Amino acid sequence: MAAAGPQHHATRRQPMPVRALFSLECMRSLKRALALSSTVLCLLATGCHHKQKVAYQPPPPPAHKGHPPAEPRPTQPAEFDAHSIDSEIASAPPGYFDDISAGPISSEEGIASWYVTNYRGRAMADGTMGTQGAMTAAHRTLPLGSTARVTNLSTGQQVLVRITDRGPFVQGRVVDLSEGAAKAIGLYRAGVTNVRIEAYAHHTADIEGHWCVQTGVFKDRGDAIDLKAALQKRYPGSQVIEFAGPDGFWVRIDPIHRDKQTAMAMERWIGSPDKFSQAYLVRTD
Repeated sequence: MAAAGPQHHATRRQPMPVRALFSLECMRSLKRALALSSTVLCLLATGCHHKQKVAYQPPPPPAHKGHPPAEPRPTQPAEFDAHSIDSEIASAPPGYFDDISAGPISSEEGIASWYVTNYRGRAMADGTMGTQGAMTAAHRTLPLGSTARVTNLSTGQQVLVRITDRGPFVQGRVVDLSEGAAKAIGLYRAGVTNVRIEAYAHHTADIEGHWCVQTGVFKDRGDAIDLKAALQKRYPGSQVIEFAGPDGFWVRIDPIHRDKQTAMAMERWIGSPDKFSQAYLVRTD
């Protein structure tokens, strides 16, 4: 029994040294800090993931085939700086633009688009070569060479253009701008926008004008050929052509006397063979 006391005493747990206690406490603090950091990181990751879902919006589809994506419109209309048109007139060759001091003689509103790349370098209806940087436009009925002021109704931006070509032959469109003119009024990225077109008197324009009718594009050449044959039968003596365009096939008929009244009657008779090939009244001079 006497020996049991010392043996029991020898197995008693010795007090842990102060340095060991300090190290153990440091390890526990480090574990708690790491656990807290992991929790915070998880919460942050969850929050960021949730924010991405809320903020993400898919980009809009192109408004016009072959054009860059649309850009957001400003929330407030931009104020028009009159000096920009004055500068445009001053930098243009003499006689390039008509006299605009008397004010416009006609005005219309509609949808504007701009020429895509396959129009670069081709001859315009007035015989000039297409240049994307020039301030030019295509219109179906304004005299070639005449001046028009085009206003972007969404932003108030304006540009003077010279009518050098015919078109657009797309339902709902009223004018096709060159690339330079489209950039001047904030249309380049949007592809299409609502505009006001104000035309000025052109000193060389024939009052009566010369007129024809041209259809929009036919996807099937056989349909274009059928319409050509029908027009030749109904209007003998008129010049009717069928030709290939960048997106399909087109039909054009020139009345014998190229007068507007006959051309208007032809336009009504052709109507809309399909949703793409609507007939359009076109001035040729």
